[in-house]
Amino acid sequence: MPLGPEQVKKLEGEVEGIIHASAEFDDAAEKICRLLYENVDHYDWVGFYMVKSDEPVLELGPFVGEPTEHVKIPFGKGICGQAAQIKKTFLVSDVSAESNYLSCSPEVKSEIVVPLMKGDKVLGELDIDSHKLNAFDESDRTFLEWLCEKLVDRYFMED
Repeated sequence: MPLGPEQVKKLEGEVEGIIHASAEFDDAAEKICRLLYENVDHYDWVGFYMVKSDEPVLELGPFVGEPTEHVKIPFGKGICGQAAQIKKTFLVSDVSAESNYLSCSPEVKSEIVVPLMKGDKVLGELDIDSHKLNAFDESDRTFLEWLCEKLVDRYFMED
């Protein structure tokens, strides 16, 4: 189930192509969600939550998968809110063991959340759910952190 080196290399190339061809973040984010959802077996929901105001709240952006009722998540609430609050990737092997988990679907067993950071500021995050326990490992973390850095460098570097 881990991402193999060949799969990562292929995905990185496709992500680079999307970022190069997309003028707007939302367009790139939507295409990247679809790419990951369709090409990684254990990615069962892929979406971005973005900070759209001065309030410490994440708002649902582009996503692929089942609709979610969690369209706004305050910093600190749930796995997504915790990742935004502490400004670090959260890799959760078993969501049922998390007291602060916001359930989107009873089928979700594990989750990874990677913040989009510009310096010390959280701009948003990439959230991926899996229907498998222990679905994510360091290969997912490394690849997804690379992806989020690429997005920030392309779309959020100007002030």
